[in-house]
Amino acid sequence: MSQTIQLPDYREQSAKVRERFRALKQRPVKLEVRGLCREFESASGTVKALHDIHFNVYRREFLSIIGPSGCGKSTLIRILSGLDEPTSGSVLLDGKEVRGPGADRGMVFQGYTLFPWLTVKKNVMFGLEVNGGSGCSVEQDALQWIELVGLSHAKDAYPNQLSGGMKQRVAIARALANQPKILLMDEPFGALDAQTRAQMQSYLLQIWQNVDVTIVFITHDLDEAVLLSDRVVVLKAHPGEVQEVIEVPVPHPRHLGQLITPEFLSTRNRLEELIHPKSSGEEKRLPIPRMTQVGDDVF
Repeated sequence: MSQTIQLPDYREQSAKVRERFRALKQRPVKLEVRGLCREFESASGTVKALHDIHFNVYRREFLSIIGPSGCGKSTLIRILSGLDEPTSGSVLLDGKEVRGPGADRGMVFQGYTLFPWLTVKKNVMFGLEVNGGSGCSVEQDALQWIELVGLSHAKDAYPNQLSGGMKQRVAIARALANQPKILLMDEPFGALDAQTRAQMQSYLLQIWQNVDVTIVFITHDLDEAVLLSDRVVVLKAHPGEVQEVIEVPVPHPRHLGQLITPEFLSTRNRLEELIHPKSSGEEKRLPIPRMTQVGDDVF
């Protein structure tokens, strides 16, 4: 007879994890989001995408933002990057209000956004040159970041010669080359297959541990959010509002073997409850007409 495993409360923390969060909250606040709202005008009237968003991100923290479709995750990170402006509220980076894009913020998108006519090295050098770099130092800096993401062997390859995971590593190297204060990542592994995605999660954790950078990470993957993050900001939809900020109780260093630990599962279950709440009554059935009469019922 099977037994139901009793998971701990996701808010319970070991002494080691409590100490990590105590130390984290003593660091300077790198990013402040204050009362952020974003509205769009449509044919049917005003659409409120984000409403009264508040949260802080500490120096060298890994913070993920997650929520159901339509909660405004991508709108939020575009505002953080300076690619969009809020209707009201503000974003402060090191105490200064964000107004437009800047080299102090690196951005990695789901698409690789590499220049197909440039090699790996030239793609990474491009960002350095745009921000005023020149000469041999730019090439040496680019090679250093390429080595950090494990692609020294492919520095002279073109994007069409790389796998999806390798392309995204180049995009990360290019974003980090300008040594931004904060790295913004908008579902960067969403287009990758499961095996490559797991590899990229491991690579990103290793990079983050070795670079002085704060990461804000957008994802729709619950396991990914728990595995990578110090804290998870959970948004609800229509309009996008902060439901809860979860301190992940899974100890560091993180690895894939932790996906089956009680701390991991309890946190994942809480995210599932918030994002996909159980509805009462019968499951909604689609009005699909029967298209077969051969008697091969599947239930």
